[in-house]
Amino acid sequence: MLWEPPLVAEAERAPRTDRVVFVAAATITVAFVLWGAISDESLAGVAGSLLAGLMRYGGWVFVLTASVFVVFALWLAFSRYGRITLGREGEPPQYTTVSWIAMMFATGMGIGLMFYGVAEPLAHYVDPPPGTEGGGESQRALTAMATTLFHWSLHPWGIYAVVGMAIAYTTFRHGRSQLISAAFIPLIGERAASGPLGRTIDVIAILATLFGSACSLGLGALQIGGGLQSLGWTEETTIGLLLLIIAIIMACYLASAVSGISRGIKWLSNTNMVMAVVLLLFVLVAGPTVYILDLVPSVLATYFQDFFQMAGRTDAVGGATAEWLSTWTVFYWAWWISWAPFVGLFIAKISRGRTIREFVAGVILVPSAVSLIWFSVFGGAAIHLQSSGIDLAASGAIEEQFYGMLGYFPWSTAVSVLVAVLVAIFFITGADSASIVMGTLTQRGVDKPQLPMTVLWGLLIAAVAAIMLLVGEGGSTAIDGLQNITILGSAPWLIVMLLLCVALLKGLRRDPTAMRARKAQELMNEAVITGARTYEGEFQLSVAPAQQPVLSPREEGREIRPDRPHDTDTGGSGRRSEPPPT
Repeated sequence: MLWEPPLVAEAERAPRTDRVVFVAAATITVAFVLWGAISDESLAGVAGSLLAGLMRYGGWVFVLTASVFVVFALWLAFSRYGRITLGREGEPPQYTTVSWIAMMFATGMGIGLMFYGVAEPLAHYVDPPPGTEGGGESQRALTAMATTLFHWSLHPWGIYAVVGMAIAYTTFRHGRSQLISAAFIPLIGERAASGPLGRTIDVIAILATLFGSACSLGLGALQIGGGLQSLGWTEETTIGLLLLIIAIIMACYLASAVSGISRGIKWLSNTNMVMAVVLLLFVLVAGPTVYILDLVPSVLATYFQDFFQMAGRTDAVGGATAEWLSTWTVFYWAWWISWAPFVGLFIAKISRGRTIREFVAGVILVPSAVSLIWFSVFGGAAIHLQSSGIDLAASGAIEEQFYGMLGYFPWSTAVSVLVAVLVAIFFITGADSASIVMGTLTQRGVDKPQLPMTVLWGLLIAAVAAIMLLVGEGGSTAIDGLQNITILGSAPWLIVMLLLCVALLKGLRRDPTAMRARKAQELMNEAVITGARTYEGEFQLSVAPAQQPVLSPREEGREIRPDRPHDTDTGGSGRRSEPPPT
């Protein structure tokens, strides 16, 4: 008989707010907003001091653990646990593969792809990473692209996969609530998971989600503002303009969140995918096509060649490495880690019916391949312009460089408007997913949180994004404010994620599918050892129907009746006939 989880999971029950979790998370959030509104300079000073200490003593932790998550997720996929279904055994996937990947990709890093698609490869080309200076133009281009791919491929999606797997497994396989704390039941027990320790875990997850989403919101506002400035629709990207953009987009993503995953988010994600593909093909055809196509295999080779050097880059290298790491690698790892609760939970919601092997392949390998193509097209086009004598890197702020590159292509105004719309939709998709997820975490893992709770968290995301921009005082330093607070907000969640890996592995070891496979392996090993000892290797294993033992009617528990002599099932021959094989 196939093992099945309970038919009614806790996540399907009526919404019920966990007041302890809600009050704790909301209080910390409101306190942060008030602190930034009253004295943004004081908040910036404290954040800067804490970040300096974290980078000095704990930067290596971010660098090391990000690789640990990737290795852990890939190992699970290729191990015996890869066959375990995230749901009832044999249950088909809830969404088609195309819709599944579109929703996952748009939610996971859509804003970042638009913001850094041109800016990061260009930045590493003009100012090479520590330890890679001195190469020729072609080598600098390959190093810049490989470094960008390192930040946007296996590592972020490995981080997301760990959290998504843990939540999907505990929710759809065991019928538990969609809470981060519920995934810790194999490690700390059900009583502790529903007590103060479990609530603390959920509060940390909410805060990490809040700051990670607010960072994306801030970056999206900066890029939309940069687009308006590049198009000549505004003279300067002021804080007032950024706050207005946040307010308008906030209203849009709240409307999308209200419509739910199957309608709003799914429709927006599919629309975004089509628009992104159109933009990608336009730049590929209108840009340096041959150069971009030549770049793809070379970048992939350089990525694998330099992988361990990039994965092990820490402050031990010396020089300005610590500052570079806080701007790039550690910031990215912190950003992905802070997004992991909400992206992981969202990916879990849409991954029911997938096996762990399918899940890891879809969550890690497919987006990594898309990142390779995306950055090769946009980053390659930007580097080609820069090497041709056009100083694109100095033509504007980092959020304007995407539009600056498009200015050298035909129909630049129309395409720039398309980019701004695409950023806005990515913006909406990520933010409404985050508000729904935080509502889920606040209301005991309910699948569809109440509308007021979703709206409240959407408003708080916008408020925190505004404060994070104010901490940087607008302009180019606004990015610094977003990065610094994101890194600090992700530090507690990093510890939780390490423990989550232990809890997931412990739960998988007890899974019926894994136990059957482990028992079969043990029996096979025992049979081989016994055969080798008994027959000195001269034996073979074969499969045949099991022989049923001869039982008396009394042993079979049947009543013996004189008028039914066939109850003994001897067929008149004195021997018990064997039943047909089953």
